[in-house]
This record gives sequence, C-alpha cells and structure tokens, in this order.
Amino acid sequence: MQVGTTVFLVLSIVIALISFALAQWLSSWVKGRPASSERIEHIGALIRSGANTFLRQEYNILAKFAGIVAILILLFLPHPIWQGGGAANLIMAICYLCGTLFSAIAGVLGIRISTIANVKTAEAARKGIKPSFMAGFRGGAVMGMAVVGGTLLGAALVILITRDTNALLGFSFGASSLALFAKAGGGIFTKTADISADLVGKVELGIPEDDPRNPAVIADNVGDNVGDVAGMGADLFDSNVASLAAALVLATALDKGAEGKFTSMVFCYAAAGLLASIIGVATARMGKNGNPTRALNSSTYVTTTAFVVLTALANVAFGFEWRVWGASVVGLLVGVVIGFASDYFTDDTKKPVHNVAKASETGPAFTILSGVSYGFISALPSMVGIAVSALAAYKFCYPLGGLDYAMYGIAMSAVGMLSIVGMIVSNDAYGPIVDNARGLAEMGDLGDKVLDITDSLDSAGNTVKAITKGFAIGSAGLTVISLLGAFISQVNSSAAALGISEKLTGFDVMNPIVFFGLLIGAAIPAIFSAMLMLGVGRNAERMVSEIHRQFQQIAGLKEGKEGVSPEYDKCIAIATTGSLKELIPAGLVTILVTIAVGFIGGVQAIGGYLCGNIVTGLFLALFMSNSGGLWDNSKKYVESGHNGGKGSDAHKAAVIGDTVGDPFKDTAGPSINTQITVVSLIASLMATIFLTSSLIR
Repeated sequence: MQVGTTVFLVLSIVIALISFALAQWLSSWVKGRPASSERIEHIGALIRSGANTFLRQEYNILAKFAGIVAILILLFLPHPIWQGGGAANLIMAICYLCGTLFSAIAGVLGIRISTIANVKTAEAARKGIKPSFMAGFRGGAVMGMAVVGGTLLGAALVILITRDTNALLGFSFGASSLALFAKAGGGIFTKTADISADLVGKVELGIPEDDPRNPAVIADNVGDNVGDVAGMGADLFDSNVASLAAALVLATALDKGAEGKFTSMVFCYAAAGLLASIIGVATARMGKNGNPTRALNSSTYVTTTAFVVLTALANVAFGFEWRVWGASVVGLLVGVVIGFASDYFTDDTKKPVHNVAKASETGPAFTILSGVSYGFISALPSMVGIAVSALAAYKFCYPLGGLDYAMYGIAMSAVGMLSIVGMIVSNDAYGPIVDNARGLAEMGDLGDKVLDITDSLDSAGNTVKAITKGFAIGSAGLTVISLLGAFISQVNSSAAALGISEKLTGFDVMNPIVFFGLLIGAAIPAIFSAMLMLGVGRNAERMVSEIHRQFQQIAGLKEGKEGVSPEYDKCIAIATTGSLKELIPAGLVTILVTIAVGFIGGVQAIGGYLCGNIVTGLFLALFMSNSGGLWDNSKKYVESGHNGGKGSDAHKAAVIGDTVGDPFKDTAGPSINTQITVVSLIASLMATIFLTSSLIR
C-alpha cells in the first residue's frame, strides 16, 4: 500500500507536537518539585542569570551574522538574483533564517529548564537518589523533546510549504551555522571557567572543586549549561536536520516526481524515531536504590528497540524497501556501538582510566603521554564503525538500482543512527544538570549524604556524556558522507539544467585539482581546533589573573570568613566577553576557505576538499573528545581515593591532564563535527556557482 507524502508530512507534524506537549508536561513536573534552601535558590539564580546573559549577548551577535548571510543568500543562492528566480532566493533566505531561529529556540528552552532542574535535583537528593535522578533526567528530557520535535516540525513544514529540497538545505544551513558558533562560543566559555577554577582552586590552593570561595565557581556552573546544554542541543539539532536534508535531496532524485515513496520513507522513519524517543522518555524509571547509569542505558535500549519495531511495522504496512530498512538499522546499531566504544576509553571502571591514573604518579608528562596515546587508539573502533555502517548501507541498497540508491542507503543509515537522538539529547542534558546539582549541594552545605548521591548521579552523567559525544560525532560522520552524495546529486542536477552532458560520479585523487582540495580540506579541522583552543587559553589567562586579584584584595576570602563572598560576576563577564570575541574568527575561516577552494578549483576541488575535511575532522573529533573524557575521569578516579587520592602528586598531575583535556572534549572536539556539516552544506548550496564560475576547469 502506498500512502502520499503529504500524509507522512502531516503525521510528522502531529508527532512533533506530541513531543512538545510531553516537553511542557516534563517542564511543569520539574518546576513543581519542592525547593526549601534559600542559599541554593540564590546560587541557582546566579547561574541562571549568568547563562541567560551569555545566551542573550551571543544570540545578539549571531542575529547580526545571520542577517548578513541571509542577504548574501538572497543575492546569490541558489542562483544570482540578476539571472532570474528571485522567488527561489527569497524562499531560501527565509528558510535559512528559520533554521537559525529553530536552533536558537531549542537552546533557550534547554537553558531555561536546566537552570531550574539543577536546583530541584540538588534539593531532591535530600530524599534519596530516585527523586533526584528523576528530576535531573526529566529536566534533560525537555531539551531532548524540544530539539527533535523542532527538527521534525521545521523540516516537515519547509517541505510541505515549498516542496523544494533546496529550501530545506537552506534551513539546514541556518541550523548548522548557528550550531557552529553556539557550540564554539559555549565551549570557550565553559572551558575558560573550568580551567581557571581548577588551576587556581585545586592546583594552587588545594580547595575543593565547587568551593564557594573560588570566584570562578559560578562561571564554571554557567558554562556547563551554555556549553553542554545549549551548545550540544544546537549541535545535535544541526546533525539531525542535515541528515534529513541529505536523505531528502537524494530521495527526490530517486522519486522523479512519481509516487514519492523514498521521500515518504524519510519522514516515516524520522517520525518513528521521535515516537520511539517519546516512549523511551515516558517509560524511564529508576528503583529506590537503583543504578543511574543502568537506568539511562535502559532507556536507550527501550528507544532503540521501539524504533526497530515501529519501522519494521511501517515497512509491512506501506510497502517500503526492506533493504533501506536494513541500512537504517545498521546505522542505529553502529551508533550504539560507537557510543560504548567511547565509554570503554573514558569510564572510570575500565583499564584505560586506571592506567592513566597510575601514570599520573610519575608526573604530568606521563599523564599527557598516556592520555594522548589512548585517545589515538580510541578513534579506531569508531572510525571502523562509521566505515562499516557506510559500506553495509551501500551494499544493501546498491542492488536497488546503482549508485544513487546506494548513496540514499547511506543517508538513511544516518537517519537511523539519529533516530534515537531525542533520548541521546535527554541523556546528554542530564549530565550538566546533575553536575550543577553536585556543585549546588557543596556550596549549599547540604551534607555528605546529599554529596554522595549527587556524586553518583554526576558519575553516571560523565559516563553518558562520553557515549553521547561519540554518538554525535559518529552520526555526523554518516551525515556528511550522505551530504557528499547530496553534493554530487546537486551538481548533476545543475549540469543537466545547464545542458552539460558530463555526469559527476566520484573524485579521482590522482586528479591534481581533487588532490589540491583534499590537502586543504584535511588541514582545516586542525586549524579550526587550534583557533578555538588558543581562544580558551587567552581567555583563561585573563580569568586566572582576576581570581588571583580577588584572593589578594578581598580580605578574608581565602580563609572563608563568614559574610565574605567573591565577585562572581567579574569572572562571568570575562568568560562571556572573551568567548564572544573568539567564536567568530574560527567559524569564518572555515566558511571562507571553503568558498575560496570552490571558486579556484570548482566542483572537483570541492569534492576533494570535503573528503579530506571529513576524514581528518572525524578522526580529530573522536581523538580529542575521548582523550579529554579520559583525563577528566582519571582525575575523578584519583580524587575518589586511588593512586594517592586528593592532594597527592598524582592528583596534581591528573588535574593538569584534565586541564589540557577540557578544551579537547568540550570546545574543539564536539565543534568539529558541526564544522564538517557546515562546509558540506555550503558545497551543496553553491554547487551551481562552483560548477560555472571556477578559475581552473
């Protein structure tokens, strides 16, 4: 039985609205939890105010950037406006702005609930681990439902209104460009504060991580929200939209205006994924004395199983291709495998963390060497997983009709991997919420029992964050491979419209133009990462100086004299101003170099550029995210009493390792996958211009 595409578009919108309704209920539930500590409420308000101030200033800058880009799109894309087709350019510019708006709204909603849920989670820990876990998880789930609901609603509305996949590429570019700067800016903010607080507090003074005497402690907690909630939410929103856009570009080429079976399949599977995440979130539970890590993983398993079952039933009901279903399931399963491979190298119950903690007894040099080495090793399983998923999807779908079907299979594998992104975002947002709750418990002096509970929740959050980062990078890998296929499809469509008979089927690395692009593309992720991490370093130096000033000039602060408080707002201001100053250059470099390569070498050079960018970008992202998580948990492992415990030489070495790893795992690493997506979308959007306007042909 074939059902029209419009039916699946409407169904997608309905399921998206259901996810918003669930998000609203979860938000009300979290806000309804009791809160009795005035001190915790006060500290929570400081965190909320700092996060909102940063987000407001960041979005003000990004709104100006988006306005400039929208004008350029109006003038040049998909064709120069003076060549006719002004309506298409206007639609794409509007869709671009809508993409930035949807992504921004997801970030705002996430910040609003996370800065309330952290207080409620800390307070709930007085009654036990179960109510505390539920407050943290349901707070994170608001973000999960908002991100995926917004993705599906936006994509469905764009296609329903315009019936144009070019417009959806514009929407995706809007989401990606905002995500690039939001993730980079949030990452610089959070690691500026984290590094500064650790270096002065732990290494120099030997005071606890969330000691209220430390002037950077509130900025550190603010950073958890703007980096790991708003930033990661925008990142996964971007990956999800990009995967849908790539699949729909390829599906349109296959449908040829007929029954729309392949386009319908994209929306059916995306809607099934969101419905599966709704089921997973709604059924998430933990026993009175349960294990929070097990509870989070169980919800992921429920969501995964629900997606497999729902899509299989859809295949039976609507006569979809089973080979495409197989490609989607492979993508989903490989995503889970990639997540758990990242977990092995970062979990404090596993050998790599123990070995790095042991190496820290010899000094920080060995901490760095061992962490870098394990980080390199950790990239292999995930790279193999992405390769296997792409190859399997290709082989599954090639028999349906050749290369175009095979590339569609890879795109649907990415859709499958991202099908449970609602649960993934929920788990990821849970991490900073419980991290903040742990800090609030210490600053609010809620007692050792509450600290033990929040430590347990925080440990689970760190483990799950490592899994979600690996998942996000892996899904971006498959997405950009399918975007490469979408680029080829766009070039061929433009060539046919222009009467060019030659068809693009791939990129020969022996072609010097392709190799030219390959080498430049391979270098860009490293340059992008270096610019972000240098930004963190410069900003952290300014904050360290401010912390020293306060400890020297505020009488009684270092001793913890009653009634003496640090000037938290000064550190928040330094982190905000510095991160906003540093976030634009790195993103602009990647965008401008992509355009320059296209104008110099045309579509062949851009093909090589994308291949180099994808391979080195994925490797660097995995290496840095896993190394950073490994150093972080090695530090926590030492702090729990192993290898000398707190205050030992091993502890100081582990803190230095964590300081190096912070910008690896929370600034550069998770931003690279967004950078790859942005340049891939630029290539597809400008395919016609690069085809007709290059210097070398």
